[in-house]
Amino acid sequence: MHNDDRFGTTLLKDAPLRKDGTEKVRGTARYVADIGYPGMLHAATLRTCLPGGTVVSISFDDHVPWSEYVVVTAADIPGINAVKMIETDQPVLVETRYRHAGEPVVLVAHPDPQALARALAAIHIEERPCAAPPVFTIDEALRLDTRRIAPDNVYRDYLMEKGSVMDAENGPCHVFEGEYRTGAQEHLYIEPQGMIARVEDGVLTVEGSLQCPYYVHAALVYATGLPEEQVRVLQCATGGAFGGKEEYPSHIACHAALLTLKAGGRPVALIYGRGEDMAVTPKRHPSRSRVRLGASRDGRLRFIDIDFAIDGGAYLTLSPVVLSRGVIHAAGPYRCDNIRVRGRAVATSHPPFGAFRGFGAPQSIFALEAALDGLARDLGMAPDVLRRRNILAPGDISPAGQSIEGPLDMRRVIDQALEVCGYHAKVEAYRRWNVQGGATRKGIGLATFYHGAGFTGNGELALRSRAGLRVGATGLVEILTSTTEMGQGMQTTLSRIVAEALSIPYEGVAVARPDTRDVPNSGPTVASRTCMVVGGILTQAARDLIARLRADAMLPSAYNYDEFRAACARLHASGGVTTVIADYRHPAGSEWDESTFQGSPYASFAWACYVAEVEIEVVTGEARILDFTAVQEVGRVVHPTVAAGQIEGGVVQGIGYALFEDVHFGADGQMANNRVTNYIIPTSADIPPIRVLFQESRHGAGPGGAAGIGELPMDGPAPAIINAINAALGTEIRHVPAMPEHILAAMDRRCP
Repeated sequence: MHNDDRFGTTLLKDAPLRKDGTEKVRGTARYVADIGYPGMLHAATLRTCLPGGTVVSISFDDHVPWSEYVVVTAADIPGINAVKMIETDQPVLVETRYRHAGEPVVLVAHPDPQALARALAAIHIEERPCAAPPVFTIDEALRLDTRRIAPDNVYRDYLMEKGSVMDAENGPCHVFEGEYRTGAQEHLYIEPQGMIARVEDGVLTVEGSLQCPYYVHAALVYATGLPEEQVRVLQCATGGAFGGKEEYPSHIACHAALLTLKAGGRPVALIYGRGEDMAVTPKRHPSRSRVRLGASRDGRLRFIDIDFAIDGGAYLTLSPVVLSRGVIHAAGPYRCDNIRVRGRAVATSHPPFGAFRGFGAPQSIFALEAALDGLARDLGMAPDVLRRRNILAPGDISPAGQSIEGPLDMRRVIDQALEVCGYHAKVEAYRRWNVQGGATRKGIGLATFYHGAGFTGNGELALRSRAGLRVGATGLVEILTSTTEMGQGMQTTLSRIVAEALSIPYEGVAVARPDTRDVPNSGPTVASRTCMVVGGILTQAARDLIARLRADAMLPSAYNYDEFRAACARLHASGGVTTVIADYRHPAGSEWDESTFQGSPYASFAWACYVAEVEIEVVTGEARILDFTAVQEVGRVVHPTVAAGQIEGGVVQGIGYALFEDVHFGADGQMANNRVTNYIIPTSADIPPIRVLFQESRHGAGPGGAAGIGELPMDGPAPAIINAINAALGTEIRHVPAMPEHILAAMDRRCP
């Protein structure tokens, strides 16, 4: 990580050790697969094979001693046979009709995990295919003569409009058009998904690898029909998620719970192997963007017209909120009076696509940033000049109608990124290298972008999140939140925020295990909202705790840590353990109109400029990243090491998205390369030096002016890399991932 005070970088100088670091380094963290209970059963799932159809019958071979097994089908569901989410269109278990291959039909549990394969082989599902062929692409789904999965095969259709594109395109301007596509992406978290269910003291208790405890809790209540107080959800140590453990853990939890209920409360573990996890869990939505840009000859944007579509798969799941974020980010951080972005989430016969870091923004940002480079080439203008000429500044109005406030200056972000990497000198140096006609070509490309923190629009108001603090006689302050640690540094960041708010040492703060019986609902751990939203709630809880301690003159106006602990001891002596809960407070002026897609979609944005340098082997088409620069304006950096780790990790995922991670779908619509041996992600050998720099203007709505950064670094690498490849080769690659064969094909398409 680099620091340059000329650009307003004022990083905190100290970075205390991560709260979760010691147990993970020592190997004492308990993941779901590490947990066992006496008499625990192990479970497996039998699934459909066809890409949509009807289950006609289920039969069981007689040679298997079925009395030794617990078997569950849709007939055993005591509540409603639907996974509770935005809409309840997806069954917990298939009863008759289904929409994609790999849907769960039968659950089996046995004390010996080795006995499960024998049982699954002895169960036969008779399936009848749909009359119409399956649809596997956005283009197929939108045709009028294909299988209908949803009305018109469109789950949602959004329009964000500003000014008049029609009027602008009738005026004098140069028009650039292009179609851009992005593929699916597998999360490939290091720990596969899994849950353990049991009944303890009359309460259905489920623990596992998950992001959102209260999502799982709501799904269990819905499927089991149990009262809320008879359902408990706990998070185990979780080995990565990246959005992949937002919605799907609800499925696994319901399956494990149904088995344990039928087994009389006996513990049941349902833990996926890698192949099953990759085959059936959601991926990043594939997308298609048709982009039209109109600009004056001096590079001023006159209109932005985008048709953005994502493949939602066979059920709705989280596609509406992924689509809305993609639409809002599609026109980028640019000043333009005439904008039209149409967004559609399309139904296909694939397993549902879902949440993934960036949540729709990486797809739409890639299309715009690649198109801007195409426009710059048409105009004979440098890509950085075009962006600088149109970038939003304080006082401007965003594409969604939000006024850009605060002291931030995106031009300074661009300046620092270009200066640090020596951009202009390398443009010329790589031009000279390429005209020599050697075995490789080199190029440099950039992307400028922003990412909104928190739920889109009125989402945070709807969540009504809460978080709190608990303190006892020793003065140790315990954070109470359902926000989960998945490796991103949540415990460390929130502890730092609370320690600062209370003016006590970082070591004086601990984080309670996410447990729906013990902690309030702080909303899901998604959408770059942890620091800004949950951190803000905890800051208010800290203020309330101080006020409580001062109300009875227990704590002076100025105090040291010993005095704070003494005050906590007196408070405990007078009333026991004290818990203070605070509620989310919506920022004033943050109105959002869902029907028009106008208003303030996010309380804060983080801003960035990323620069990639590449070298391509002209014979093989293999691209290698030589260097990468990531400069971001994030309001305030709470913990430098955690923040830098987020950026570096996001850049690595973005490199994979751009060049390596190619999901192959089989004839049944499922992921066919569902192994770590044939789904390729970057290794350490593929990662270049990454310069990470922060600028801090304290413009964010979070504690101390912080804005969220967790998803930001996923947005910029792919367009920066593809722009660099196109600059090096003179190609027009318009999709990711750009595999070597794609690069070679693009070279063949070049005009002589």
